Amino acid sequence: MKDQFHELTFEEFLEEITRQEQFFFQKKAAENEKSYVTELYFTDKFSTKLKMAPITVGDVIPDGTVSYFDEQDQMQSVSVHSLAKGKKVILFAVPGAFTPTCSTKHVPGFIEKADELKSKGVDEILCISVNDPFVMKAWAKTYPKNKHVKFLADEAGKYTHSLGMELDLSEKGLGVRSRSYALLVDDLKVKVANIEILKAL
Repeated sequence: MKDQFHELTFEEFLEEITRQEQFFFQKKAAENEKSYVTELYFTDKFSTKLKMAPITVGDVIPDGTVSYFDEQDQMQSVSVHSLAKGKKVILFAVPGAFTPTCSTKHVPGFIEKADELKSKGVDEILCISVNDPFVMKAWAKTYPKNKHVKFLADEAGKYTHSLGMELDLSEKGLGVRSRSYALLVDDLKVKVANIEILKAL
């Protein structure tokens, strides 16, 4: 099984999902034993932010509460660890439900490759976004062929913050959202991390 996952690169199943210019500069500071990064990305102009370093390979994903609607149309609030502990999980995030790039490229790419990922031993495919669960439910319904991707709401962005994946889109009127990223997680530990800084939605 480990050999299979060694072959499972994100380039293989993300190359059709997004091809966007990105600039990422990282520096670390030994202050209070925390790491920081300076990120540079394109919106309407250059913008720099100082924030905690994002989660990376080798880290254990933090726990946190997310919400979703189950198959009986009942809203469930669950811990991320309860969904991922003891499993091989793809956790991917997008800046917002119903946004053009997320809706036409990011999510469809995972839905189309879900059977392939399952055949390689992935137990769960989790899509997370800083939206409320009702919006995520409505968005999920726009993908009638979806069988394996679970749409999770990070309502206040607290889980996104704990991952160090916040993306400030206030200039676009969207507030603080999540970066686009994909993690391969094995029993809560990050094995592969693909983190992108978006030029546009």
